[in-house]
This record gives sequence, structure tokens and C-alpha cells, in this order.
Amino acid sequence: MTNTYSGTDKIFAIAPMIDWTDRHCRFFHRQLTRRALLYTEMVVADGIIHGDPVRLLGFDAAEHPVALQLGGSEPDKLAEAVRISAGFGYDEINLNVGCPSDRVQSGAFGACLMREPELVGDCVAAMKAVSTVPVTVKCRLGVDDQDTETALSALAERVIEAGADAVWVHARKAWLEGLSPKENRDIPPLDYDRVYRLKQDYPNVFIGINGGIADLNQALEHLIHVDGVMLGRAAYHNASLLAEVDRTIFGEDAGETDWAGLCATMMDYAERHIAGGGRLAHVTRHMVGLFQGVRGARRYRQILSTDAARPGVGPEVIAAAFAEIDMTDLTAAA
Repeated sequence: MTNTYSGTDKIFAIAPMIDWTDRHCRFFHRQLTRRALLYTEMVVADGIIHGDPVRLLGFDAAEHPVALQLGGSEPDKLAEAVRISAGFGYDEINLNVGCPSDRVQSGAFGACLMREPELVGDCVAAMKAVSTVPVTVKCRLGVDDQDTETALSALAERVIEAGADAVWVHARKAWLEGLSPKENRDIPPLDYDRVYRLKQDYPNVFIGINGGIADLNQALEHLIHVDGVMLGRAAYHNASLLAEVDRTIFGEDAGETDWAGLCATMMDYAERHIAGGGRLAHVTRHMVGLFQGVRGARRYRQILSTDAARPGVGPEVIAAAFAEIDMTDLTAAA
């Protein structure tokens, strides 16, 4: 493991997304980009302490660098979750202070913690005391009627004092009253300038930005102002853009993507997952967004969405889907 935040390089990350960025999704994304920082779904500290850590925390070594996002609001429990996770080898531990879902609010953590910067600072301090890897925070600009100038500053000041190695900011408020989690991803207006001002206030602290970023050109624009950029739905629904991350963001000449090699790797991975008692669809559901706009993509999606869900099918379904893609389109795009 290396300290992701110890160097001067910018960071490109794929956001933690509940029900999406599981271990199969992360393995797939890693085949497309060597440099992106991957995040788990949010894992609740209580679940780690009282549940099955292997099921909740296990991942493939190929996923590195990978960060574990924790949900919780009790410093002692978060510290215990960090201790348990240490044996799994994550490169970073991230505290969720941004999720607006009802089930998160009912547990008194997530975005509602924007109202309690002192408590968040205590949580970060407890996590830092037992962690051997960077501890970071992902937050919103504020919640409900909070003033985003004072709310974000108060949260950032406290967690930085507590030793947070980075602050990732989703550049929207969260409205905990009146908006669903889905609406909270689109309706509250984006305010990127507020995140830029936070970076100006903390020039020596890593500040990353998230929210509504659609492509790598927009990512590059943000990286003029902040240290890191995080894509969520755009990366998931159009995974092909990840094949350009290492070249576009980091200036690496990785050559043309080996699409046949990707197919073979995912078939092998799926075969191992099925042999362990899993289903093909657990893997292929994350691959549907590949090849947007390429001839054959519609049939590709149909095969992975329909055929892969049938009982008893194997990794040959992945080969059948890839066979529908006109690879000359991909070569021309490169």
C-alpha cells in the first residue's frame, strides 16, 4: 500500500455509490484504468463489528488503490471498524458525511452530520488514532437551510484539525426534508466555486470535488482549481471513458485498450465468481454501460441484461456480448 495523498499528483476517483460500487464493479473498473482511486460502497461500522467482515470487506488485490467508505457517528465504533478493516489492506478509510438517504439519517450519520462538525471531528480523530492509512472525509456543502459558507468551513476546519488527510466535497447541499436521495443528486444547484474557495482557504490540504461532472474534459477544468476530481454516475453509466483516464488525466501513454483482453479477463473473473457460488449477473450488471455510442452496443446491453440473468449461464455470455461490438468504431475513436 502507498499513501495516496503523500505525493503531488492529482487524484482521479470513482465515487462510492450504494448498490453500485461493489467488489465486482471495482474489479471491472480497474481493468480500464490503472490510476483511478476506487471507493467501496458505504459500509456501516455496526455491520462490520457485528456482521461478517469477510463478506463486507473482502476484495480482489487487483483493485488497489481502493478506499473503504465507512458510515457511522460514534467515534468508538468507527475506530473499531477501522481496526477490523486494517487486516484487509485498504489504501484509505473515508467517512461518509454526505449521504442523504432515509436509512442513513435514521442511523444519525451521513449528510445530517454536517450539522455536527465537532462530532465529525471526534470521529476522525478516533479513526486516525488507530489507522495506518489516510483517513478522509466526503461531505456536502451543507444541509437544508444552512449557509454553505459557514457550514462547509466549520466542518472542514474541525476535521482538518482532527487530522483528516483529505476532504472530498460533493458540491451541492443535501435537502434532508422534502427531497428523495435521487432528487438530492440533481435538484440542489451545484456550486463548484464554493469548493474552489475552500481550497484557497486550505492551500496545503488536499481538497477534492464531486458532483455533476460528466466527462474528462470537465475533470481537467476542475483540476486547475482543486487537487482531485471524483466522478460517479458518469463513470458508471459510460465506463468506456475510464479507458482514457490514465492518458487524459495523468499523461500516460498506455496504448490502445485491449478489448479482447478485457473480455477474457472478465470471463475468467466471472468463472471464478460462479465457481464460488455466485451468479454471472453479479458481475455483468456493472458492465452494461460499456461501449456507449458504439455500433452493436444495444445488442451488447441486451445480452448482458437479459441472457446473463438466466439461471445456470456461464461466462460465455460475456464473449457473446463483446462479439456484437464493432471494434472498428473503437479503433477510430482512439
